[in-house]
Amino acid sequence: QVQLVESGGGLVMAGGSLRLSCAASGRTSTYAMGWFRQAPGKERELVATLNWAGTGSYYADSVKGRFTISRDNAKNTVYLQMNSLKPEDTAVYYCAAERFVVTASPEYWGQGTQVTVSS
Repeated sequence: QVQLVESGGGLVMAGGSLRLSCAASGRTSTYAMGWFRQAPGKERELVATLNWAGTGSYYADSVKGRFTISRDNAKNTVYLQMNSLKPEDTAVYYCAAERFVVTASPEYWGQGTQVTVSS
């Protein structure tokens, strides 16, 4: 069983930065990890994923060049560094884990952390 706990959300001005963390319990070193987000009234969106080795990543077009996903397998933690934040990045951000590759319906989810970007 895998449990995921996000932290690092908050309120930030447009143009600012935040780093989200996702602490995992259980054996996740061979799991792909990802971040999703969901804004009010909108569908859930896949933001970024990273394979188990940290060598292969995916980013949504809306965050390319601004967000960076990384992982520290020794700490069982995955991060999402968010720079140049925009008001449209406001959402609840969820960490996810899945064997081999993160799909639209991952095996495991965190509880979410709110990110609010003010203009």
